[in-house]
Amino acid sequence: MTNALVTGATGFLGQHVCLRLNRMGWNVTGMGRSESVGASLEKQGVRFVQADLRDEESVVRACAGQEVVFHCGALSSPWGPYREFEAVNVGGTKHVAAGCRKHEVRRFIHISTPTIYFDNRDRLDIREDDRLPAKPINAYAATKLLAERVAFQAFADGQPGLILRPRAIFGPLDRALFPRLMRANDSRGIPLIKGGNVRLDLTYVDNVVDAMLLGWEAPHEALGQAYNITNGEPAILRNVLEKLFAMMGVRLRTRTIPYPVAYGAAALLEWSHRMLPVLGEPALTRYTIGVMSRSQTLDITLARERLGYAPRVGLHEGLRAFAEWWSSIGR
Repeated sequence: MTNALVTGATGFLGQHVCLRLNRMGWNVTGMGRSESVGASLEKQGVRFVQADLRDEESVVRACAGQEVVFHCGALSSPWGPYREFEAVNVGGTKHVAAGCRKHEVRRFIHISTPTIYFDNRDRLDIREDDRLPAKPINAYAATKLLAERVAFQAFADGQPGLILRPRAIFGPLDRALFPRLMRANDSRGIPLIKGGNVRLDLTYVDNVVDAMLLGWEAPHEALGQAYNITNGEPAILRNVLEKLFAMMGVRLRTRTIPYPVAYGAAALLEWSHRMLPVLGEPALTRYTIGVMSRSQTLDITLARERLGYAPRVGLHEGLRAFAEWWSSIGR
């Protein structure tokens, strides 16, 4: 029986990893902050440890006796103080790497993000070794890039492992990607730039879990590398929305906004929310406008060739699974 630790276990991807490993008969420990989600995981057979990635002692202790650590935990948001992103994403990864080293964990699988590639331009078929922006687009991208450097240094120091960069994960239990668009649809309509005619990659959550398991099984020569992970089915944003809302039986409501207007409004919102932090996260950020207006797709050749990655769940099937789950919870 394989012993595995999953950080970020109460998040979207973390829950899926924990439950898959548990079904496979693994001895799974999930680490996260949400007591309620942790209790749900425990009811399904997953051992849960409530801990914060910023707590080095707790993180290192959780790595004891583990054969593999799947590091899914992160602060993921388009907005927030840099110091908070740094503490969780960089500091937390340092703590996980230290725990793996101290307890001689056999493999460290670090979940990163393709956001590190984004530079507010159209970019297609991005490879893992392509040029990165001179300046990361936001605090999340900046600190996830630094977290990758922590992981790469751990690999250079002898820790076996690899990095995965999954793009736009979706599926049942997702409370961020599609639900945000659906809330916008319910209010004034989804704002689209260029009429939503931008090309993007999505990744069904089960395909990401498959890639993580391939990382655990990967041969030595495949280690120490970062891998792009997507569904391998680039699609047009408007077409995806039309298909998803049709599956849910909900009328898609959109409104086209010129890029300069949207970008200016987002900049103004950012300024006001920076001046008055009590307002929280702006409804729009310049990064969000960039993502909605620029095409970005990834080349997954490296993952196919070195890991044997082949997406099992297609985009249509994945959208159907999300739509059925969303309807089942009465939202």
